[in-house]
Amino acid sequence: MNKHNHSHHEDNFAKKVASLDNMKRREGFPPEQLLKQVSINANDTILDIGAGTGFLTIPAAKVTDGLVYALDIDPKMLQLIQSRAEDEGLKNIQTIQKDMKELPLSANSVDIVLASLVLHEINPLSETLQFINQVLKAKGTFVCVELEEEKNESHLPRIASATMEKQLEQTGFEISKKFHPTDAIYVIIAQKKQ
Repeated sequence: MNKHNHSHHEDNFAKKVASLDNMKRREGFPPEQLLKQVSINANDTILDIGAGTGFLTIPAAKVTDGLVYALDIDPKMLQLIQSRAEDEGLKNIQTIQKDMKELPLSANSVDIVLASLVLHEINPLSETLQFINQVLKAKGTFVCVELEEEKNESHLPRIASATMEKQLEQTGFEISKKFHPTDAIYVIIAQKKQ
C-alpha cells in the first residue's frame, strides 16, 4: 500500500510540474517578458514566493548577480529548482523550504518580491502582504501575477485585481503598473512606500 501511495505521489508531482511548466503558460506570458517590466539592477536581491518549478526564479537569477531566494513549502520543487540552476550554471539561487510566515529573511532586506499565481492559495491575504512589505527595502518592488476572477468559475480560489489593488494600497504599497497579459491573468507592480 505504501508503495502505491508513493507512486501516486510521484504522479501528482509530475502533473504539478507539467502544469506549472506548460508551454502555453510560457508562450502566453514568458517570464522574461514579466521581468522586463521591472527595473532589476545588477546586484538586486530577489525573493520568489511559491517558486514552484523555478518559472520565475531561473530567469530572475540570470538578470541579477544578487541572491535570488526561491521560497516554497514543497521540498521536491526546491530540488527541481536546484538541479535546474546547476544545469544553467547559476550560483546565486538559494532555496528556502518554509511557509511565508516563517520566512527567515530580515526586514528591509529584499529589493524585489515576485509572487506568481500563489497568493490565492495563502490566507489571510492581508497578513501575507504585510510580510512582503516587511522584507522589502524602502521603495522595493512587489510583482504580483494572479488569475483574474471570473463570474462563472467560483470553484477555483481567485483574487480579483480590484481586491488585490485595494489590499496592496492598505498595506502601504503604491501601484506603478497594472496590466492583463492575457484575459485570465493580471499583473500588478507596486512599490513599498517608505
